[in-house]
Amino acid sequence: METENTALTKFTDSKGKVNRLFALKKITPKDIEGFTELERDYLAETSTEILKQLKGDERDNFVNKIAMIVPAETNSQIWEYNDYLISNAISNLMREHGFMPDKTDIAKATGLSRQTIAKHLKEYKTHPEYASELERFKFMAPKVLATVFKFALNGDMKAARLYFEMVGTVNKRQPGSVVNEQNNYIQINNTILSQENLKQLSEEQLNQIENIITSADSSLRGTACPGNSGKQSLQHSVNETECKPVLRAAER
Repeated sequence: METENTALTKFTDSKGKVNRLFALKKITPKDIEGFTELERDYLAETSTEILKQLKGDERDNFVNKIAMIVPAETNSQIWEYNDYLISNAISNLMREHGFMPDKTDIAKATGLSRQTIAKHLKEYKTHPEYASELERFKFMAPKVLATVFKFALNGDMKAARLYFEMVGTVNKRQPGSVVNEQNNYIQINNTILSQENLKQLSEEQLNQIENIITSADSSLRGTACPGNSGKQSLQHSVNETECKPVLRAAER
């Protein structure tokens, strides 16, 4: 009985010390220097419960209050928790409304303050946990590749092409790039006008060539090749397959 009373007294004292600690505006490492292991455990448990209950600015204020005594691991857990809430809120709100939500909408959905959300989004890419997250995704890449390969083996041609692109067997064409293929040129008698030749010509020279091509025997051509003028239009003519029969007719 006496032992139980002693334990209860110690717990009551520890609770009182922790409550007095929370009354401070800012808790520093010096404030908990005399705490026993039991008191530190109670402080951690109580802080966790308070964080679960608080929202918005009140939560921010409490985080700032205990920031100097919170271990680095706990700070990482808080960041991950905020990231989870924000990511889910953005995903759900976009699915529901069809557009990117603003910070106010995210704050309402997560219970976090607008300041916390703004800070998280601004510092996201520079936070150590972001780099750690990328590494986890890279770690899973071989498993994704293996799944794509299985679909390719079963006859899925899209999966096969994706697989070849992922392993570097097929080079995906960049937007706006010039296609350099075997038949990507114009031949008039013994003169070959290739894409490389076009790159060396001035705008005026390109316009002259285009005027000659577009004005030559419209009955054979039907309509001019698509394009406006200059290098862009002439390159388009070189690449467009519908222009080739016209050029072959002109050669004859």
